[in-house]
Amino acid sequence: MKYFLHLAYKGTRYHGWQRQPGVLTVQEVLEDAVQRMMGKRIHCVSCGRTDAGVHASQYFCHIVVEEPFDFDPVFRLNKMLPDDISIFDCIEVPRNAHAQTDALSRTYTYHIHTRKNALLSDLSAYYPAESLDVEQLKAAAALLPPHRNFRAMCMPSDENKTKICEVSEAYWTVGEEEYSLRFQVTANRFLKGMVRILVANMLEVGYGRLSLEDFEQRLKSGEPAPQVRSAYPQGLYLSGVKYSYL
Repeated sequence: MKYFLHLAYKGTRYHGWQRQPGVLTVQEVLEDAVQRMMGKRIHCVSCGRTDAGVHASQYFCHIVVEEPFDFDPVFRLNKMLPDDISIFDCIEVPRNAHAQTDALSRTYTYHIHTRKNALLSDLSAYYPAESLDVEQLKAAAALLPPHRNFRAMCMPSDENKTKICEVSEAYWTVGEEEYSLRFQVTANRFLKGMVRILVANMLEVGYGRLSLEDFEQRLKSGEPAPQVRSAYPQGLYLSGVKYSYL
């Protein structure tokens, strides 16, 4: 039997999703809880990696078990997991379903607050409002969907053979409180560090340190800036994953 676990997590104290030696990760904590629930080690295959400090408001992983559950796995896992990881649902899927390779698209959301707020420091990124031009941010985001090659907007360590990504939407919105901003981007795939690097570049445009024309040229050239800059991790959320069968 194969099941998708639908979950969310606050990434503040985790070194990303993927299990790594010597650091705390979401995968390690979840797999340990599943092991206690099932009495055996079961691998959780994720829909994708997230960086240290990055959150997920919608996330999927799959597990394979020998028999259908005769108890409520959502209730049991939530009792075992810490408060910063929550399970929403456990969904039976076809045996050939795969949480990572079957994803049709992923959506990331980046939250910014422009007025210092201690209550948001773990959940949103602080960038001062002074001289930040929101209209320029919106204009920069509008350049992304027509673009395809994002080689200039990923970490040099990205090992993907192709840097082609199909961005279906990208936009900035102002929150109900004037001091909050949100960037949302959806694509069929993302490169390593891509969203945080995009946000950092668009903020350079918004603050007037990079012209809109130079930002567009950076996209077209495929050449990364001499120094790769990334926006703060705490503002980033994996916020949506779509499958044909969910």
